This record gives sequence, structure tokens and C-alpha cells, in this order.
Amino acid sequence: MNSLHEESIIIDGLIIAKWNRALFEDMRRGGLTAANCTVSVWEGFQATVDNIAMVNGLIAENADLVMPVRTTADIAAAKAAGKTGIIMGFQNAHAFEDKLGYVEIFKKLGVGVVQMCYNTQNLVGTGCYERDGGLSGFGREVVAEMNRVGIMCDLSHVGSKTSEEVILESKKPVCYSHCLPSGLKEHPRNKSDEELKFIADHGGFVGVTMFAPFLKKGIDSTIDDYAEAIEYVMNIVGEDAIGIGTDFTQGHDQQFFEWLTHDKGYARRLTNFGKIVNPLGIRTVGEFPNLTETLLARGMSERVVRKVMGENWVRVLRDVWGE
Repeated sequence: MNSLHEESIIIDGLIIAKWNRALFEDMRRGGLTAANCTVSVWEGFQATVDNIAMVNGLIAENADLVMPVRTTADIAAAKAAGKTGIIMGFQNAHAFEDKLGYVEIFKKLGVGVVQMCYNTQNLVGTGCYERDGGLSGFGREVVAEMNRVGIMCDLSHVGSKTSEEVILESKKPVCYSHCLPSGLKEHPRNKSDEELKFIADHGGFVGVTMFAPFLKKGIDSTIDDYAEAIEYVMNIVGEDAIGIGTDFTQGHDQQFFEWLTHDKGYARRLTNFGKIVNPLGIRTVGEFPNLTETLLARGMSERVVRKVMGENWVRVLRDVWGE
């Protein structure tokens, strides 16, 4: 592991990998300081609480490797202890159901980031795979409540109209925690130059993913193609509004992807990813140091690499979490 990577705060803005000790060991191998880890996609309130209970148990059992993160001070503590901090996040506001009070309850359970919609319509707004009706009245209340309690609004899988309205509605920075630019590949999940500029101009944040189906060369992509996407986004949003959000799905089987790609986990098919292979050079979380090396090798300064690899995430989370 190179010294810059070892010294730096390394944050992954989105991991939806299979929860187990093997993953935690790989996070340590990759020198990961903290990650936003998905605990809810299609689940309602009860099932999401069950997921959180399961994750709490796993974190307790693997306390030599990981620790819970609720504040940016916890991120610093994880770095000092040589552990990986687990930030719990949702990829869908569905778990809030129709109860505004659930927003604060989940905050108290340790949830720090919530994506407003996952691919389709919910009570808040619309995802990126259907006609976008924008942010609902209830959605406006949810955004205000998330601002109040300190949960970040994530717009990665959210439709463009709903995203624009959340960006304008939120009093705190919002993010695309894991996205790629449509300037390099047209895809419903990718964001246009205009969308990237709009979120950055309004104080928002962009985490760049390496999910192969959204990269220019698909499953033939390498870590250099991922670095190219990072550079492309940085040219639009600047060096302060960008970070990493890999979207690692490590350890999951085909059944999991079937669940992800059907509405509500079981209804109509929304998309088909085909074969999923992470870019050569960063196939597993353990290969994270290669990204720091690649960015440096491509001429990015150490100062900027530190920002991209984690410092920017810390700054924006501190703001949103109200510290």
C-alpha cells in the first residue's frame, strides 16, 4: 500500500456488498477508513430495522475490524484505530413509509445517508427508470426533516426532475453518491454535464462510481477508465465537490441482482445489467490502494488525491450532519 493511501482518509460513498467478515477483512486490506453501506433498498420500515439489527450484530462480532460511524469524529477515530467505519445508508426512502417521524428514528439508529428513490416511483418522488413527476409535497417535508435531523439526501438513482427539485429544496448539500457522466456513456443512470454542474453549483457533491455497465467500455473497463471518469467529472464540478462511490456489490449472487433490477424487488423488470465485472485493477475492495496510485500516476497532485479519496466526503458530511 503506498504511503499516501495509508496516511489518507479513504472513504467510499456507496458499498452494497454482501455483509460478512470476509468483506470487512477486504475493507481493511484496501485501507478503507469509512464507507456508506446500504441497509435498505426495497424494504419497508420493519424489514429495514431488522437489517440494521443484523448489521449491528455483525459490527459487534467483528469489532477488531470495523466500528459504527455516526459523526465525522467517528471517521477520524476509525482511522486512528486502524478500523473501517460503517455509515449506514438507504438506497430508497421507502423505509420511511408515510411517517415523517420515522426519519428521525432512523437517524437515531445510525443512518446517515438516504437516497430519495430507487429507480422507480415512491411517496417522495420518482426514480430514473420511469416518467418523472418530480418531488411530491410529502417529499418536500421529508427533505426538510432530513435536513433538520442531519441525514444526507442522495440522488444517484433518482429521476432528473425529482433530483433538480430536491437540490433546490434542500437547505443542506445533497449528493449523487455513486454516478457516472453521460458525457462518456449514455445511460438512464448516468448524469449529464448540465446535471453535474447544477448539483455542484448548488453546493452539492458527486461520488463517482465504477459500476461497469455504466462505464464507456463496460466489462472491458480498467481502473484507468474509472480514473478517466473521475477526471471528467472533476473538470465539471471542481476539486472540492467530488469523491468516490464505487457501488461495490462484492459477494452477491445473480438472485440479488434480480431483486435489485425488478420494481419493489419482485414486480416488473426495470433493467438488465448482464455480466457484472468490476474494472481490472479494482475488482475487489482490497484493491482500493490501486486507485490512489492510478490517480497519482495520471498526474493528479497529492493534495487533490487526498480530497478525492476522502477529505471532500468528510467535509460535506460534517456540514450535513450538523457538526
